[in-house]
Amino acid sequence: MSLFWRIFSLNAAGLVVATALLLGPVTVSTPVLAGEALVLLAGLAALLAGNAVVLRIGLTPLHRLGRAMSTADLLVPGTRPEVSGPAEAAQLIATYNTMLDRLQAERAAGAGRALQAQERERHRIARELHDEVGQTLTAVLLQLKRVADRVPGELRDEVTLAQEATRAGLDEIRRIARRLRPGVLEELGLASALRSLAAEFTHHGLTVQHHIPGDLPPLAPEAELVLYRVAQEGLTNTARHADAARAALTLHPLPGDAGVELLVRDDGTGLGTAAEGAGIRGMRERALLIGAEIHFEPAPGGGTDVRLRVPAPPGDRCADRTGDSP
Repeated sequence: MSLFWRIFSLNAAGLVVATALLLGPVTVSTPVLAGEALVLLAGLAALLAGNAVVLRIGLTPLHRLGRAMSTADLLVPGTRPEVSGPAEAAQLIATYNTMLDRLQAERAAGAGRALQAQERERHRIARELHDEVGQTLTAVLLQLKRVADRVPGELRDEVTLAQEATRAGLDEIRRIARRLRPGVLEELGLASALRSLAAEFTHHGLTVQHHIPGDLPPLAPEAELVLYRVAQEGLTNTARHADAARAALTLHPLPGDAGVELLVRDDGTGLGTAAEGAGIRGMRERALLIGAEIHFEPAPGGGTDVRLRVPAPPGDRCADRTGDSP
């Protein structure tokens, strides 16, 4: 029954009863007697209580919808409010759920296009750094070597320092290009790319242990790229903000060939109460792009756990079930 008919029926019942009493043997004296006043007050109290109950029951789903709307975040998929209550409230909740589903789908599609454009731009910048800036610095390094063979002895130390600075700049350019475009991911696969990433961060003052088996289930290229980028961003946040000495990078299959789970754990200061930055929101965007679940939790003993669960491609699971059937 709709909220309108609930309230109307209750008020109509109260008015019908009041009219029946007035047309019947019940009378009101002048002045009003104590017994008559009690009957009138009891009827008024019953009518008000009935209205309060009907309104409470009818408006409870709307209060629940309001709480859900105030805490909704398109980057954090959660449970939808239950479609219940009077017809108007149920229709409003169902419409809100449909709108939220559509917004999440549109946001995921937009995020996918933005991330693809970002990856293309990363590849372009990495290629220019490697092909143009890297070659220019290599030429400068060779020229400095020729100059070092000809300069007087008192200037040779300065030329050597220039050579070392140029070589360090060239190594930094190559490192930036590798981070922008993970060529090892395309050439050697996800497992080798994650091991290389752990080794890279270990060389920058953070001890990163990794446990990455080689027999991982097949994943789509987009899923592998998301796994790599989330691991990269997680270790970057650990190195820059966590004040951690050790970190662990783990990737293992989920039971039943349901996908894989990536875990980045550190022993740093933890997330605390600070608002989520661009890095964490970027990881959420990437997880939504492939339908994965990502969680940021306190690690056992202190620190932070970044846990990403990537489902297996539906086609692969269907093919596995078909191959196992007689």
